[in-house]
Amino acid sequence: MFDSGLKYGLVTRALHWAIAALLIYQLGGVVAGAALGETPLTEAWGSLHKPVGLLLFILGVLRALWGLINLQRRPPLHRGLLGKLAVAGHLALYGLLLFVPGVALIRQYGSGRAFEAFGVTIMQGDHDRIEWMTKLGGDFHGEFGWVLLVAILMHIVMALVHQFVWKDGTLNRMA
Repeated sequence: MFDSGLKYGLVTRALHWAIAALLIYQLGGVVAGAALGETPLTEAWGSLHKPVGLLLFILGVLRALWGLINLQRRPPLHRGLLGKLAVAGHLALYGLLLFVPGVALIRQYGSGRAFEAFGVTIMQGDHDRIEWMTKLGGDFHGEFGWVLLVAILMHIVMALVHQFVWKDGTLNRMA
């Protein structure tokens, strides 16, 4: 269940891959919408964007907390500059994973509209619009979503470098 010096534990791996699958769904829908415009497919895909975003936020918080709990148990990092860059990259991913849906939730609240996710009322929507909240989400959610996509692609590239260039078993510890 917990991480060890040899591999990542079941909870870490389950959170990692669940988040990866949800991000593929979210970002795939956004890319499909940008490429295809409004179609029945992209509208159906987009109808779950907010609930899946909420789920990503919750899983991101759990992943960050679980990472802190396991901080001393994790497999060792590279030493020196590479290790520091790996830590910085992972912190950026965690930050973006929390920031992107976080500002969307702030925007949703500020809109004054109700929000239901998976049949559960998350926000009542019984108040007036709060302009600074909607502006915050409007200004940052989409743009930082693209930054998150680039960070994810860099993360994948580095996982492949670990696997095929450095052959250090990092990908195996997460599989």
